Amino acid sequence: MSNYVQRFLLENLDIRGAVVHLDSVWQEILAGRGYPDPVTHLLGEMSAVTLLMGENLKQTGRLTIQLTGNGPVSMLILDCTENLQLRGMAKCDPLIETQSVLELLGHGKLILTLDMQSMRETYQSIVPLNGNTITEIFEHYFNQSEQLQTRMFLFTANNAIFGLLLQKLPNADLLDPDGWTRAEALAATIHEHQLFDLPAEEILIRLFYEETIRVYDARSVQYGCKANPAKIYAMLRALGREEVDAILHEFGEVVINDDICNREYRLDALTIDAVFRDAGPTIH
Repeated sequence: MSNYVQRFLLENLDIRGAVVHLDSVWQEILAGRGYPDPVTHLLGEMSAVTLLMGENLKQTGRLTIQLTGNGPVSMLILDCTENLQLRGMAKCDPLIETQSVLELLGHGKLILTLDMQSMRETYQSIVPLNGNTITEIFEHYFNQSEQLQTRMFLFTANNAIFGLLLQKLPNADLLDPDGWTRAEALAATIHEHQLFDLPAEEILIRLFYEETIRVYDARSVQYGCKANPAKIYAMLRALGREEVDAILHEFGEVVINDDICNREYRLDALTIDAVFRDAGPTIH
């Protein structure tokens, strides 16, 4: 099993990039979901994009990327932490035929949220969906928001995900006027050779065989969903004993769904009593 993001630099061209590969983490995200194949494909590409962008987080925080629309796939949401803990989900119709990204999402928007401890306020960018594929949507976003010419190559299957990012840095044209065009063309040959089954270093050597490549240490990716009853208990205490007891009286138990992690919490009367007893007196 291999789940990682690995950055690299084409030194003589001033072009940077990254490779992402997921297998067991991707299978954990899909477990128990039963998404139609087109939704699995979209979610896989979004997972790769989220990691390629989230790899740049240098401080404690979380990057959340959300696509929403009025199509049969109403929402795709992925987030990752600075430690590359990834989680995600989709909301969609149960039966979907293979369609284009525009048909699946409909008219919608891209919402990017960055929440870091060092920031006074959460940063959020909201832009219309612009592109016919996930790669086009995010290449356009990079070109507009970061003023960096960007290319992405994304591949998704039920057992693995692969992504390759290229970005043209400011001095690229000064070092080699044809460098970006050449790098794009070489990267595109990955479609022909199915190189994403190989280790990242070998992929890069085969793709950019005439270039000087600096490959940085790979960073491990982990599944970002863990049972967190303490968070659920804190939420119930914030809701208040009176309101929680009203729910308990009406339904016989309190049921909380954690959709993004595909987990359900069921709390009976004894558990609820313990939650509020352990909290101590509440001060209003």
